[in-house]
Amino acid sequence: MLDGLLLGFQTAMSMQNIMFVIFGCFVGTFIGMLPGLGPITAIALMIPITYGIDPSSGMILMAGVYYGAIFGGSTSSILINAPGVAGTVATSFDGYPMACKGQAGKALAIAAYASFSGGTIAAVFLLVAAPMLSKVSLSFQSPDYFALLLLGLTAVAAFSNKGSFLKSIMMTLFGLMLSTVGTDQASGVERFTFGQIDLLDGISFLLIAMSMFALSEALLSIISNNKDKKSGLNSVTPATEVGSLKLTKAEIKEMAPTVARSSVLGFFVGVLPGAGATIASFLAYGMERNLASAKEKLKFGKGSLRGLAAPETANNAACSGSFVPLLTLGIPGSGTTAVMLGALMAYGIQPGPRLFIDNPEVFWSVIVSMYIGNIVLLLINLPLIPYIAKALTLPKQLLTVLILFFSLIGVYLVSFNAFDIFMMAGFAVIAIGLRLLNFSMSPLILGFILGGMLEQNLRRSLTLYDGSISFLWDRPITLGILTVTALVLLMPIISTLRKSNGSTSQEKVAEI
Repeated sequence: MLDGLLLGFQTAMSMQNIMFVIFGCFVGTFIGMLPGLGPITAIALMIPITYGIDPSSGMILMAGVYYGAIFGGSTSSILINAPGVAGTVATSFDGYPMACKGQAGKALAIAAYASFSGGTIAAVFLLVAAPMLSKVSLSFQSPDYFALLLLGLTAVAAFSNKGSFLKSIMMTLFGLMLSTVGTDQASGVERFTFGQIDLLDGISFLLIAMSMFALSEALLSIISNNKDKKSGLNSVTPATEVGSLKLTKAEIKEMAPTVARSSVLGFFVGVLPGAGATIASFLAYGMERNLASAKEKLKFGKGSLRGLAAPETANNAACSGSFVPLLTLGIPGSGTTAVMLGALMAYGIQPGPRLFIDNPEVFWSVIVSMYIGNIVLLLINLPLIPYIAKALTLPKQLLTVLILFFSLIGVYLVSFNAFDIFMMAGFAVIAIGLRLLNFSMSPLILGFILGGMLEQNLRRSLTLYDGSISFLWDRPITLGILTVTALVLLMPIISTLRKSNGSTSQEKVAEI
């Protein structure tokens, strides 16, 4: 390992590759800030550029774009509540309320430090434990993934405030239903398309995210202007103060355990092929809320420091973890690394156990470049935070128009289909109605993102067990994860019923 590490430093520390790291991080961060573009799009654009250069340099460039885009995606989530990347949806839950309170600078600083910490710790884990963890990832089968996805869906408990648990469950089911629209990939049967050719490919995540978050925010801002400008939560820019970037010792002490836990969780979730940064961020957010005291839980969703630090740490740690199955097994750990797998094969390099022997400079240089890239990201973004956060100082009417423009154009440029614009407007109207009735959009996004993977792994599990549901208890890993899932799901119900022992049955149901 020491010889490989020295080889990696020798390759990654060349002037050319350092410039590639800086360029990749800068481009990735910029693209991640734009709602509607994500790391997959960015890396797909980089592939033609990297054809004429060394494979190690090409992978270093694309790796920089990858974690730069995840890092940058938190900016639009925090400032305008427009998570264009699935991995930063959970960041908006507490990041945007902090911006509403005039703490945009502090929120972006926390995101920067948490991302750096998560990425750095995960890079060290990747360096030490990659060969061993490749065996762990192989031990997971479809039943285990199904159980893990169910556990991810139970994070809905983390998104619900008192009296909203059943509403959150309903929104999760709504998201699951939306994920079934389109052509069934296994049987080729059309589902819930209502004869519309435009729905054959299903509904894109970008369309749902932009309509439910950014577009509905902008429209609610217009409505609030016509209604005496009431609460700040319904406006796009409720505050114009950037605020201080400094963190107190007490705040750092509060977030330190969260960063440590979320780094470990994010990395191990990222190691699992197909899991990725999205599931890691949701699980980390749910874990922190469940570990918080009753008083601290009330802050989640309203600007909690732990609620912001957890998903930001986990999604960057998962990015590093996703390279374990890619480099050691040739299995993409996420949609983005699937694109990178294609790039590696285009170079004539076959990822897998032989990569250590045949192309050690590629493997070790990518690992070393991750640590360098995290330093570069911190150095690039911290000085720019005051200027980035000044987006809040734009006139409210101008920012509302810009959000409407970028939301609609961002969705249209992906599909070049006017039908998506009309569907987006329809979902935005539905989102406004639901939000006025105090339904949270976060569980819907969670259900929509995980719905497809949940269905695929359930189908594979039933196929493996000839249609029997014995897969739920046949494997110890599956049974263990499902037991944790049941406990997480029942905990809020049991605690609510205990607190309302003296209440009537109607009051108990209302509290749930």
